[in-house]
This record gives sequence, structure tokens and C-alpha cells, in this order.
Amino acid sequence: MNDMRWIDVLLVEDDPGDVLLTREAFEHNKVQNKLHVVSDGEQAMAFLRREGQYADVPRPDLILLDLNLPRKDGREVLEDIKADAELRSIPVVVLTTSEAEEDILRSYRLHANAYVAKPVDFDQFIRVVRQIDDFFVTVVKLPRSGQRP
Repeated sequence: MNDMRWIDVLLVEDDPGDVLLTREAFEHNKVQNKLHVVSDGEQAMAFLRREGQYADVPRPDLILLDLNLPRKDGREVLEDIKADAELRSIPVVVLTTSEAEEDILRSYRLHANAYVAKPVDFDQFIRVVRQIDDFFVTVVKLPRSGQRP
């Protein structure tokens, strides 16, 4: 447990209720990770590329990405991330309401690291977000920010 460190997580989500639930799950988890939130795909890419108002943000260690976003769809965001040599090593977990087989297949073809359907039940949603957070903090070894290939 002593090796655990906090990570920066970028949540790309346009539903304020899901943002609130995700924040709550992070706040009640045993490790205090920094959650950054943007509400559309264009903001996500600006954040990741540190453009404009996001010039001084840290590079996230993990991205939680909704597929159904305004302005730039989550599928396009995923494709852009994985096509960019500077960003592609950041793990992306698709966290979305869609359980459509075509969305699952396309996300993995675009190199998503995981695909998780958002549970409708409040307690289950909290549990899922905590498990994702826990997995990427305590189980998975992530490169330190600034040390990406």
C-alpha cells in the first residue's frame, strides 16, 4: 500500500448527474486522485493537447470517456487520442450508457483499454467507478506523467 500514489484522471462527460456521481465515487475512495472534468470532445482534445485555457493542466494518467458527447463524439476523441504519439499511451476507459455491440467492437478496434457500460443503479455506478479507480491505482503500473513513450 505504500507504493500507491495519486493520479490525474480526465473525465469526459456531458451529463452533470454522472459527473456528480463520479466525483462522489472518487471522494469516497481510499486514494485521493485528482479528477479533471470536461463536457465535450473538443474540450477533451484541447485539455489533452494543453491548448488555450488548458495550457497549464497536467497530462492525465487515465481518461474516462463517454461516447455520446456534444461537438465531438467520444469515438472521434478516442480515435484522435490513439492516433497521437504523445497521447496514445494514456489508458482510456470508455464509460458509457451504450451496450451496443457495435460500440463495444469499435471502441476496442480504436484501442480503448476497457469498455464499461454505466450501471443505472446509483450504488452500482459508484461501485464501478471505484473499481476502475482502484484498478488503475493499485493494480496497473502507469508511467509517471512526463515519462510517456
